[in-house]
Amino acid sequence: MSVPRLNRLLVLEEAARSPDDGGGHRLSWQVLGQLWAEVTPGTGVERAGEFVTLASVPFRIVVRAAPVGSPARPRPEQRFRDGSRIFRILAVAEADPGQRYLTCFAREEVVA
Repeated sequence: MSVPRLNRLLVLEEAARSPDDGGGHRLSWQVLGQLWAEVTPGTGVERAGEFVTLASVPFRIVVRAAPVGSPARPRPEQRFRDGSRIFRILAVAEADPGQRYLTCFAREEVVA
C-alpha cells in the first residue's frame, strides 16, 4: 500500500438519541473530532422512487489508525461530515499490515 494523501479534514459524528415529547426519540449528531482523510469515490447508482430520486455513491475513506475503543477510531453507524456532505460509515478495516491507517467504507446519499 502506498502512503495515503490525507488532504481533507472531515468531522467524525455519532448519533445521539433523546426522548421527544411524543413518546418517541429525537436523533441528533454529536461531534467526536476531526480527522484528516483521503477520500476516493466509487461508482454511483441512481434509484428513482415515486416522489424522489436517490443517488448513492460508495466511498473509501482512509484515516490514521486509532486503537480499538478510542473515540478517535471511526465505527459503523457513525458518519463523516464535509461541509454539507454526509458520508455514512458502513464498515471499518485496517488498511495496511502495519495498522497505521484505517479504511472506512462509506456511502454518500443525495436526494435529488
